[in-house]
Amino acid sequence: MKILFVGEIVAEPGRKATRHILPEVIKEYEVDFVIANAENEAGGKGITEDTIKDLQSYGVDFFTGGDHIFWQKGTEDIIDQLPIIRPVNYPGDNVPGKGYAIVDTGKNGDVLIINAMGRTSFGGTFCYLDDPFKRIDEVLETHKDKNFAAIIIDFHAEATSEKNALGFYLDGKVTAVVGSHTHIPTCDNRVLPKGTMFVTDVGMTGCIDSVLGVKSEIVINLLKTARHQKFEWESAGTKAFRSVLLDTVKKSIERIDKVL
Repeated sequence: MKILFVGEIVAEPGRKATRHILPEVIKEYEVDFVIANAENEAGGKGITEDTIKDLQSYGVDFFTGGDHIFWQKGTEDIIDQLPIIRPVNYPGDNVPGKGYAIVDTGKNGDVLIINAMGRTSFGGTFCYLDDPFKRIDEVLETHKDKNFAAIIIDFHAEATSEKNALGFYLDGKVTAVVGSHTHIPTCDNRVLPKGTMFVTDVGMTGCIDSVLGVKSEIVINLLKTARHQKFEWESAGTKAFRSVLLDTVKKSIERIDKVL
């Protein structure tokens, strides 16, 4: 089975890159199933029902989230009706949405997808998230008797050390651990010693003539003055499509990066 994981789709430029590039990637690489991180796809932060449906029409089958998943007003009311999961390690029992999903891909079988957030270097209330290692273990234990075609973890985390640690912790237990959040693609895609495919960060699908999708002059001014700036998302310039192709038969992970 060939599973394509698309890196964080950021704002309109990310959706545009996905629209133009994803269909040809699916065809060229004979992709069976597409997962994309969508936590920044609507206006640079969060999701909307309409934009999720648009991305589905381009070829995305399922979506994962992150720290901005509930940014847009009304997300709590629609998240359970959309093909998307939020991080599994939100604390408490009354969080809207689900932290994992079992997706029937037809002839290729069921795929278990888990979304989790890291805690290292995350500020604000995210330091109060539950332990991602423990929460992933709980999901795997609940479904230990089920024969999945693949188990995919999207680990939305800031620290590369935390991502690498989770990769080795889950090595041999899951099909792949792919990192998201930093918007910067890493070149360390490999198969870990016990067979789990890993990459520290898939990177951002969006405008790369920017600072992580934001207009560069805004971030430069922020860093030079230490004063709060209102972020505006860059729409002009080169747009990149970042992804990794997970082949469960060959047991390989390949970067597929294209520009528009």
